[in-house]
Amino acid sequence: MLLKPADLPDVIALFPLPGALLLPRGRLPLHIFEPRYLAMLDDVLKTRERLIGIIQPRPAPEGQRRLSAIGCAGRLTSFNETEDGRYMIALTGISRFRLTREVTGFAPYLRAETSWQGFERDLGPPEIDERFDRPAFLDLLRRFFSQKKLATDWEGLEDAPDEVLINALAMLSPFDPEDKQALLEAPTLPLRRETLQMLIEFALRADGEGQVQ
Repeated sequence: MLLKPADLPDVIALFPLPGALLLPRGRLPLHIFEPRYLAMLDDVLKTRERLIGIIQPRPAPEGQRRLSAIGCAGRLTSFNETEDGRYMIALTGISRFRLTREVTGFAPYLRAETSWQGFERDLGPPEIDERFDRPAFLDLLRRFFSQKKLATDWEGLEDAPDEVLINALAMLSPFDPEDKQALLEAPTLPLRRETLQMLIEFALRADGEGQVQ
């Protein structure tokens, strides 16, 4: 059953993570060990939705906290507790959200009021990129992976659905937090793919490969 924005809570727990990117229907593994986030996990497990908002911190003067305007909420879909009380968890992306106001209280972790409006596409079926030139994209990706000395399952990439391929690469590629935020905020899958291609082409040029065709 597809969700609607009205099905999602007005207040969620926030997990600010520099460089981390979660996208709708993507999967993000996390290692939880700080006491405040262990407390967050305990509280989230008691809720019906089991949502945690992944959001990027922004540069701020010392002693101040700033967060990006847009994050992505993930449902806690798996967790394992270690012998020393830590957790290995996984979040499955549900929907992006707009941060409207931080909620103060007694919790040791951040909570915020959120707006889900404008992200209805996230709650629908997987997206398709009808303009996607997969052979050309994979050729570009091979050069990028070779440059960065990265390995992957190329056969799996060739067979993956558009959204799975583009979003997984956006989440896993070694880009700066600002670039990851741009990928998150891309309104549609084709625009996210175009942003990803632009970032890859820029990285290739910056490392001396020259003009990318």
